[in-house]
Amino acid sequence: MGLDKIASRTHSSVVVLALALSLFAVGCKKKTPPPAPPPPPPPVVTPKAAPTPARPTVSSFTAEPSAIERGQASTLRWSVSGETSGISIEPAIGSVNASGSRQVFPGNTTTYTLTVTGPGGTATSTATVNVTAPPPPPPVRQPSKKSLSEILSSDVQDALFDYDQSTIREDARAVLTRNADVLKAALADNPVSAIVVEGHADERGSAEYNLGLADRRATAAKEFLVQLGVPADRLKPVSYGKERPQCTDSSEGCWQKNRRAHFSAGQ
Repeated sequence: MGLDKIASRTHSSVVVLALALSLFAVGCKKKTPPPAPPPPPPPVVTPKAAPTPARPTVSSFTAEPSAIERGQASTLRWSVSGETSGISIEPAIGSVNASGSRQVFPGNTTTYTLTVTGPGGTATSTATVNVTAPPPPPPVRQPSKKSLSEILSSDVQDALFDYDQSTIREDARAVLTRNADVLKAALADNPVSAIVVEGHADERGSAEYNLGLADRRATAAKEFLVQLGVPADRLKPVSYGKERPQCTDSSEGCWQKNRRAHFSAGQ
């Protein structure tokens, strides 16, 4: 083998060895770890919304009574709960406390509105007072142009009684009821006059007995009229017994006419 070839091989071997040593040295070097990833961003924290305030509440709102005549009063009553910033009643009242009452005198039918405001909103309630016109006054009665005697003679009837009785019978009740209205009006037109309630009897029986019987009849008629509103102090019962007969025939028809309570003008 020639020297040149040996030298060439030796050079190659050296190069390979140097390369191998270089590679070994590189492999032996400590590997550098890759850079750490950046930390994740902090979580987004959403602030909690503040609780919504509760809306105020109208617990009650009434008008008592709810129906009145013009000129009368009704009472508004109310009660409110919850947080409020303003309470008012309209019309015509304005700001009020959370509970209370107020008299009102509406001239016409009126609806009152209670309005409550607060952080949570507004609440309303209504109460209506129905107003009616009062009845018209009664017509003014014109005084009668007749005298008291003329009124008693033309517009007032006798109350008749059964034989030997002083009880007000059914037909006499109807007569005295009609008489009562006439007598009250006549006495109003004649404030200083009185009315005599005459008791009469028929001819049968003694004069003394018939005076007592006729007195009971006059008293019974007066008491009945007083119950119907005729002033007691303006009625004067008088007994004539059988001394002033209206009819003189001796018959039942005639005797019936004489068993009576009759009305005449007195002082």
